[in-house]
Amino acid sequence: MRNIFTITLFSLAIQLIHAQGYNHDMGEDSLYKYESLADKLFKLEKKHDAFNVWVNFAASFQATDEDGKWETRFANRELRLEIAGNINQHLSYRLRHQLNKSNAAKGGDNFAKATDLAWIAWHFNDKLNIQAGKICLNWGGFEYDENPIFIYRYSDFVDAMDIYMAGVGVSYRPVPSQEFVLQGTNTYNGSFHEEWGHGAVAVDTHNGNITRLQKSRLPLTFIANWNGNFCNNRLQTRWAWGIQSLAKGKTGRLLTLGQQLNMPRLQWYVDYYGGWYDIDHLRFANKDLTQWAEDNPIFDSRTEDAEPTANDTPPLLMADVRYHSLVTKANWQFATRWNLMLKATYETVSAAHKSNFHNYRKSFVYATSVEYYPIEKQNLRFFLAYIGHKVDYSKRSALQDNNTNRIELGLMYRMKCF
Repeated sequence: MRNIFTITLFSLAIQLIHAQGYNHDMGEDSLYKYESLADKLFKLEKKHDAFNVWVNFAASFQATDEDGKWETRFANRELRLEIAGNINQHLSYRLRHQLNKSNAAKGGDNFAKATDLAWIAWHFNDKLNIQAGKICLNWGGFEYDENPIFIYRYSDFVDAMDIYMAGVGVSYRPVPSQEFVLQGTNTYNGSFHEEWGHGAVAVDTHNGNITRLQKSRLPLTFIANWNGNFCNNRLQTRWAWGIQSLAKGKTGRLLTLGQQLNMPRLQWYVDYYGGWYDIDHLRFANKDLTQWAEDNPIFDSRTEDAEPTANDTPPLLMADVRYHSLVTKANWQFATRWNLMLKATYETVSAAHKSNFHNYRKSFVYATSVEYYPIEKQNLRFFLAYIGHKVDYSKRSALQDNNTNRIELGLMYRMKCF
């Protein structure tokens, strides 16, 4: 009976589920806290931890306003399958796959974009382990670290990051409350041309100079991460610094600083994310300023290095772009089985060498929700939420502001199947 149930459940999940992911936390706070459906329905006695299955589901009825025009719909926000286990005291694994993305292997790592995680880890002892495969980059910050099923809207910065890469990471815990992680991964999943486009050029907003991007011989990302716990886990930190090779002579540098107050009925974090890119890896400035580059008179005098494409219009990438992001979020369990969430973000984007585009884009997210947990030992919640997003452009940039509002009534369920 047990084998039949496992095979049937796995087959149905493969057909119905897609995945998304998160960082260091990896849902492990709830790996064993909640009762599985197999335990409840079949009273199975689980004697090992080699095979665990979760279905993560979030759906809602949404009313969305974009510049005064309201629309309604039923929408699936999150639906994914996770499989993980500990084979023995040294070996563990984790797999997560999205079925709503292309399964075509990318030219860089030979993984599909649909595959979030596919790794194994070797635990030498309680202090040291190594992880290899397609892993999640260990950037800091608590928003970055949250299970996305419980995120109503990410900050622009975190939402634009591409965080699942092939590589290797080493984790060291000198004491149980402090963890240090070093990672080396690919910078992007695809090939150089899949990432940037054939004949891509970088546009300097300071002088209009255009240079053709060339492939880096080491398109890698290196991250140093610190996760700290103090005062019996009342104060927690997730800090990281990393550098990415984007193209030949072009890098991106990221600093992430997350700190959280963790009380019995109140959790509050403040994150800072900073990105300094020789070419715009997050693509906000690329999207906003392409029209400026095309209208700039200097654009027509392309350098000889700017290799034309078939239609003589190579992809344009903004050079020297800077991002700064502040995120704060509080969860207050104001009554038994009830939670109030409040969240706000403030973010800026600059094309650093052009005064017209210094902090030309300012973004604000403001969100609140009331959540109800109806069943003990099941990570199920019903919610009513409001999410607002406003983008203000500077007058000098001559770009148009936009504003969106969304109201949601729905449910989230991290269902432990086995």
